[in-house]
Amino acid sequence: MNGERVIASDGASLAGEVAGDGVPVVLLHGLTASRRYVVMGSRSLERSGHQVIAYDARGHGQSSPAANPGAYTYADLTGDLEAVLDAFEIDRAVLAGASMGAHTALAYALRAPERVGGLVVITPAYDVGEVDDPVRLARWDALVAGLRQGGIEGFVEAYGEPTTDPRWRETVEKVIRQRLAVHDHLDAVADALEVVPRSRPFGSIEDLAAIDVPTVVVASGDEADAGHPQAVGEAYAATIPGARLVTDAPGKSPVAWRGSQLSALIAEVAVQSGQRFG
Repeated sequence: MNGERVIASDGASLAGEVAGDGVPVVLLHGLTASRRYVVMGSRSLERSGHQVIAYDARGHGQSSPAANPGAYTYADLTGDLEAVLDAFEIDRAVLAGASMGAHTALAYALRAPERVGGLVVITPAYDVGEVDDPVRLARWDALVAGLRQGGIEGFVEAYGEPTTDPRWRETVEKVIRQRLAVHDHLDAVADALEVVPRSRPFGSIEDLAAIDVPTVVVASGDEADAGHPQAVGEAYAATIPGARLVTDAPGKSPVAWRGSQLSALIAEVAVQSGQRFG
């Protein structure tokens, strides 16, 4: 049945929605975002024969905070994904995730490969060699402090001027405010900001060689999105057997910002998944 749902998962209530019928696709958003920010409002997947499930991660959007402020690790996030699949009685789905959502999808594909039919990995950023870098963590902690002390404007001030090509700067600043404005619990978002960057979705990039499903990796150019280095996406695609790498066309806005183009890539993976798993 199409419509909104609330899914219970380990003390959290996850706000989600389902639309369409056909091959199941689960959308997973990034840190500080919500379920609106994966295919950017595009409805082409639902119209083209897919059952699309999107939900707000714990502490984000309309979902409740975690039962304790430390429960935002990738173990917690993959547990939520499994709870969503169970709630909708889905045996196997195509997972499409951006950033934190991409890492969650990969972690779950390694944990429960029998339940993943395909992957679309959008702007991954997790670099095993940098997860404990003190400069990187200090940057995240400054964002946490800004959000806790000054709300959305405090976060924006702590974020500073986006380190993007001037063509995209105004768009990035606008989207930051829009993304933060949809959350019911900003303190919970701050908790997630503190925990997620310190969590490890997998131990080493070589772990990704175990993934055995149709996969597309979408990597944005650094001039548009320096926080999600293109080199990380390239490394993921080179390690996952048979993965297809999609990068931005020169002079065009990032593929990761184009909901209809992302939806087309997800649909392609869904077809490949159906051909393989029937």
